[in-house]
Amino acid sequence: MDTETMYENLQNDLIRFAGSIARHNQEAEDLVQDALEKSLKEEELLDLPIYKQRAWFFRVMKNRLIDDRRRDKRLSGWEEELDFPEQPLAINRLEMTELLSHLTPEMGDLIFKRYWLGMTSKEIGDQLQVPAATIRYKLHFAIKKLRDILEEE
Repeated sequence: MDTETMYENLQNDLIRFAGSIARHNQEAEDLVQDALEKSLKEEELLDLPIYKQRAWFFRVMKNRLIDDRRRDKRLSGWEEELDFPEQPLAINRLEMTELLSHLTPEMGDLIFKRYWLGMTSKEIGDQLQVPAATIRYKLHFAIKKLRDILEEE
């Protein structure tokens, strides 16, 4: 059996499964295409019985969807968190200093550099010799803590 024959045998099942787990047709088509690309690298897949081939494809598509959703959630979460301080707040400098005092000195410094000095996470990371992703991660938690404090008041 070759790859083309395998796909022809499984095509309807793959499309139906992808459609059942995806949000829309384009996403389902992407899942099927990605699984097919991965199958080309798996030579031993052709030797498996059809039910195991089907299970392999289903697992690959499900894992891809989970990875995509996690990535989307992480990226959109950061975007939402990083937008917080740019919203107009009726807080003067003294109140902001008091608010930042609830954070660790490191977190307060990151918030200050990012939102008062306008530095990017890459610039802050370069200055502190830390990856930009780590800076964004720490900013995420600092902003979350600030939100919690503001909600309590």
